[in-house]
Amino acid sequence: MTGFKLKLHSIRFKLIAGLISVCLFMGLVSLLVGGNLLYQSVLDEVTHRIGQDLNVARVIYDDRVASVRLALEMVASHSELPPAFPSADSPFPLKEITPALASLDLDFLWMVDVAGDQGQAILSTPLVARALETGETAAGTVVLSPEQLAHLAPGLRARADIGSGGTTSGLIMGAAVPILAKGQIRGLVYGGYLLNRDQGIVDKIGETVFRNEIYKGRRVGNSTIFLGNVRISTNVTDHSGKRAIGTVASPEVAHRVLDEGRRWTDRAKVLDEWYITAYEPIIDVEGRRVGMFYVGVLEAKYLDVGKRALVVFVLITLAGTVVAIFLGWVFTGRIIRPVSGLIKASQEISKGNLSPDIGPVEPGDIGLLQKNFKTMAKALENREKRQKVKSQIQLLQSEKQASIGKLAAGVAHEINNPLTAVLTFSHLMLRRSDLDEGMREDLGMIASQTERVRKIVRSLLNFSRQSNLAPEKTDVNALISESVRLMKNQALIKGIDLTFDPDELLPDFILDRNQIQSVMINMILNALDATTSGGKIAISVRKVYSDDDVWARIRIADTGCGIPKEHLNQLFDPFFTTKDIGKGTGLGLAVSFGIIQRHGGTIEVVSEPGEGTRFTIRLPRDP
Repeated sequence: MTGFKLKLHSIRFKLIAGLISVCLFMGLVSLLVGGNLLYQSVLDEVTHRIGQDLNVARVIYDDRVASVRLALEMVASHSELPPAFPSADSPFPLKEITPALASLDLDFLWMVDVAGDQGQAILSTPLVARALETGETAAGTVVLSPEQLAHLAPGLRARADIGSGGTTSGLIMGAAVPILAKGQIRGLVYGGYLLNRDQGIVDKIGETVFRNEIYKGRRVGNSTIFLGNVRISTNVTDHSGKRAIGTVASPEVAHRVLDEGRRWTDRAKVLDEWYITAYEPIIDVEGRRVGMFYVGVLEAKYLDVGKRALVVFVLITLAGTVVAIFLGWVFTGRIIRPVSGLIKASQEISKGNLSPDIGPVEPGDIGLLQKNFKTMAKALENREKRQKVKSQIQLLQSEKQASIGKLAAGVAHEINNPLTAVLTFSHLMLRRSDLDEGMREDLGMIASQTERVRKIVRSLLNFSRQSNLAPEKTDVNALISESVRLMKNQALIKGIDLTFDPDELLPDFILDRNQIQSVMINMILNALDATTSGGKIAISVRKVYSDDDVWARIRIADTGCGIPKEHLNQLFDPFFTTKDIGKGTGLGLAVSFGIIQRHGGTIEVVSEPGEGTRFTIRLPRDP
């Protein structure tokens, strides 16, 4: 489980996951945007096409009206027209007029005598009435009542009935042509079709416009003639395969086309299927909207085209994802190999090998990283060497101090007793009154020099003892301030300005108060010895952070004579001093260095000859 988590957080996984995310995101965006644009484009194209199909269908419809009109005008102008009209109650024999008229297969054809009594029912129909009124041919669409249909031809009234009971009106397509004799209307030729249940026009539209195309068992295109909002002629079929005669259009379509007289071009539900449809009103010869003309194409066909396009988009996205995974694996491998080399090299460095092999340097940013890694490893190696040298010096210093300490302890104990005897007898002899002045001066010199040797022996004993720390909570500001106050008089006597700048935010520290105070007094004494009248000694303490802990940084800076650079590395050696003979033992800084070191701190010195010296002591909050 842990290995799996590591793999999930690996660079290779993240890079490949990023590429896959980009591919999937772009694929999803393409799918949504492209799919929507494609569907909208297809819908717009189909809508435009269905509008054109409706125009073609309307041409077919109008052509049929024109053919009836032309045929009847030929009949009316026939030179062999009999001198007497037939009875108004019977059709005129078609073959006696013209064989061409028979090919139209009209549902009714009448020659009517305008002066006769038996043709009044025919004369009252809209087309005939308009032809008589204008004296010109009247052609177009009209709605006739069942009674009027019964007068036109046997069976028309029954054919017009498309409901489950009763009778309905009939939608007639026809023409009425006046017959003129000597400039007067003698009669009319009146013929046409009943569109109720007539499939000639809608089937011709299906064959001409849609080529009777079948998609998944359904007609791709269909057409319908409506009387009002009722289908009276259609090639739309129901579930049983029968033509959907008698069904009605949706209220939205009927309102738009019949009530508002506007064309409808949009999606519409035809029975149980969705079609891209186009409707327009059918206007009769009197200018009334009496029905609708409709063509539509099956929406499912174009939806399937869109679905197939979406499937192609999905496949392209998946293919892009697979390619992204492959390319990601290849390219990330080129990145991971040098990175893995750097990881192994870092592990080698942690084990102590500061010259690990990171492999060949790659071009580009990875190569720059490798070069920087090499530079870092080299810097670590150099620092390690310097640290070793420094540690060796410190170890040598410690060993030197330990050896000198042991030697000093032994020598001090051996010298201390004889010195005590010499000093005691010198003072006893000085008490005698019988000594001349020269002898007394000699004995005084012996006593003073013996006292000096005794102080040196005491310093050796202090250096060799390395007494244990007695740490306690200490206010560092107060400790340094007290030390400065003790040395203030000596500074005033020498004419030196001694100042202290505390840090009010410095917390209490855990340290040996007495030993740290002895260090501060020793540092101030050294600064006083190195500084002439008119000089300055500035002491400051600040809070600093190191290793996520609070440290105290104490600085003692003077404007004295400074220390030569060749002496800086020897300052903390026992018995090394830059003072004149008899003015110092060379143990003060060595003892101070030991005290600070045992507190876990450090002492650093920066000096320029003639410009002064600055000692910096760093102490941890809790050693």
